[in-house]
Amino acid sequence: MKRFLTAILLSLVCFSCGKTDSSYVPNVAVNFSAPLTDPRLSKLTASGGAVLISGYGVCGLVLYRSASAGYVAYDRCSSYEPEKRCAVTLDSPTLTVTDPCSGGKFSLEDGSPVKAPATRSLKSYSVTVRGGEIAVQN
Repeated sequence: MKRFLTAILLSLVCFSCGKTDSSYVPNVAVNFSAPLTDPRLSKLTASGGAVLISGYGVCGLVLYRSASAGYVAYDRCSSYEPEKRCAVTLDSPTLTVTDPCSGGKFSLEDGSPVKAPATRSLKSYSVTVRGGEIAVQN
């Protein structure tokens, strides 16, 4: 009986190892910087402006100029079924983004979900503005 219980316990430990939780956007290194005069960032001159930047994060970045929080940055990878790597798209007006795969929506003010099936906020990154340059890092 002792051997049986030991075998069950050992198999549970072995089979639980190595599993990853695919319900979260993965952590990847992000190191984006550009002058605020960069033409790609022209829509960030006023509150409510947003731009998409490719090549960073999991699916790219969304940079947003918030009326209350300054500049914020999110990964474009939807937090709803992130294993599908579905990149959110900007809505008009640019107060929200939409996951085109599920129809879920997220607020750009804080990244929170505003329409089902989304239930988790977008992955956010740290933003600093210094000397006329914006930098996004994790």
